[in-house]
Amino acid sequence: MARYVFHVDVNSAFLSWSAAYRTGVMGQQPDLRTIPSVVGGDQESRHGIVLAKSTPAKKYGIATGEPLVSARKKCPGLVVIPPDYHLYVGASRALMRLLERYSDEVTQYSIDEAWAVFEGFEGLYGPIVSFAEDLKEEIKRELGFTVNIGISKNRLLAKVAGELRKPDRVNTLFPEEIPEKMWPLPVREMFGIGAATENKLHRLGIFTLGDLANADRNMLRSHLKKYGEILWRYANGMEMESYVFEHEANKGYGNSMTVPFDVTERAYGHQVLLSLCETVGMRLREDRVRASVVSVHIKTFSFEYAGRQKQLFGATNVTEELYREAAALFDALWDGKTPLRQLGVSTGGISKDFGRQYNLFDGEKYDRLEKVDRAVDAIRKKYGEDAVMRACFLKAPVNHMNGGLHKERRTGITTGIDLGKEKVQ
Repeated sequence: MARYVFHVDVNSAFLSWSAAYRTGVMGQQPDLRTIPSVVGGDQESRHGIVLAKSTPAKKYGIATGEPLVSARKKCPGLVVIPPDYHLYVGASRALMRLLERYSDEVTQYSIDEAWAVFEGFEGLYGPIVSFAEDLKEEIKRELGFTVNIGISKNRLLAKVAGELRKPDRVNTLFPEEIPEKMWPLPVREMFGIGAATENKLHRLGIFTLGDLANADRNMLRSHLKKYGEILWRYANGMEMESYVFEHEANKGYGNSMTVPFDVTERAYGHQVLLSLCETVGMRLREDRVRASVVSVHIKTFSFEYAGRQKQLFGATNVTEELYREAAALFDALWDGKTPLRQLGVSTGGISKDFGRQYNLFDGEKYDRLEKVDRAVDAIRKKYGEDAVMRACFLKAPVNHMNGGLHKERRTGITTGIDLGKEKVQ
């Protein structure tokens, strides 16, 4: 039976999803996809970067990841909208559900892309390229946004194929097409090659994927170690390493945030840490796991990094306990003088939640705290995260739950594409 792999990638996902909502539900015009526009973070919170851009914005040289200040200089009339992660999670889930109508092997790689495997399906769907075209149009018709679909015999080549022509295209890259379609591409176009690796390859005289495919493997290994051989395999069209698309259970849970105002007082730092521990604890409890290691990291206003961690006596998922350890680590780590711009809390030593191991020196009533945490989690899940908060966050300069996913993404949705008060089933 013939086996084909589709790589489905949403075109300018965040911007497309926001545009589909604004035009399809709110009835707003013009369509953001037809004008110079970007989805951008909040400049006041120091997250003022371009997260996604329209095709017209790309013509001005605007790039994903660049500061909004720079983007506005390139295009003074640029339309900037904030991200709506609640909407994005819903659109992503709707896309995965649609793909699962046709394939029993869908692997989501990120919020806006997935692989779908089709094996022996020709009798159901007909010629594979025609089916991909029909699938692309069905996504556009039902969900309101466009995708690129790359087709090949393995995941790697399907992903490369999806990038060949954009947007709203179906591209093939079968093994026999590699010399013509893939090898002329610059090495930066290969999955897993960033700027640093690109520079190393250039110093070795390797500029195209054809150069890489025909390079000496021993030479690549001597300069890039095992990764050099992996890249050689990729350039010759071999499958990705399994760890790339097989999601393992979380080995750690962590949150960090760039603070809106530099931390210059210990009380403010503690408040930020507590807000981070709130989300870390919630995620641990949601996955029914506990952590036995807590670590804290800080970044100064001059971008200097420092961190410290502690092994706990017993594993926990109690917010108050995580915060107590994080605050102690922070006090030992920070000199109390250098302004800080970023704080983070991470956990490790993850184990299944089989109950708490008590010790003779456990003076706190952690069983009660666990029950309180779980009750608060249930209320927040039903009524929203702001339904319950600690009194210390009233009129505080920081949100009571910070870091990691935006709160709309943490809350998520259960049915349809959440479009504010509308739901498209």
